[in-house]
Amino acid sequence: MTSEILVEKTKLDKPPLTIHFLGDRVLRQSAKRVARVDDEVRQLVREMLASMYTADGIGLAAPQVGVTKQAIVVDCEPDNAATPPFVLINPKIKKYSRDECVYEEGCLSIPNVYLDVKRPSAIEVSFKDEHGRPQNLKASGLLARCIQHEMDHLHGVLFVDRVENTLALTEQLSKHGFSLQAVKRVA
Repeated sequence: MTSEILVEKTKLDKPPLTIHFLGDRVLRQSAKRVARVDDEVRQLVREMLASMYTADGIGLAAPQVGVTKQAIVVDCEPDNAATPPFVLINPKIKKYSRDECVYEEGCLSIPNVYLDVKRPSAIEVSFKDEHGRPQNLKASGLLARCIQHEMDHLHGVLFVDRVENTLALTEQLSKHGFSLQAVKRVA
């Protein structure tokens, strides 16, 4: 179920891809489905993983690196070399749990901003792996949260759009030089 794409879980001097930040238009675009999983897509995924590890992240979506394709990578154990990452191409959530939980989230596109977000605590997701094979995954806890967070990016949604505490949101964004006008609230 996990990826067979091997990328060293190390920080590079210069990541292969540039991560875009809150306020950049590319983060608000909807990603397009990947028509065919080929070597180009596999190379993109390798570069996304290398960039994610370099930035100390646990998830990254293609739109965050300026590529409007439905591809995300997730690794909730970046310090464990034995645990391979997840590669989800054209992911689609089939089921959400009724249980929701609030947990602090951050984002490589909004550095140093950490705020509470309420999300379903478990999901079932279908996707294609790096070989184009259809897969299904039941996820809970941090993995479910991370997949939902990254999938939001595929629809132009950022975690700050889901933050309910407006005071904390305003305070955190201004403290780190981001504009509240860049937030687009979702219900």
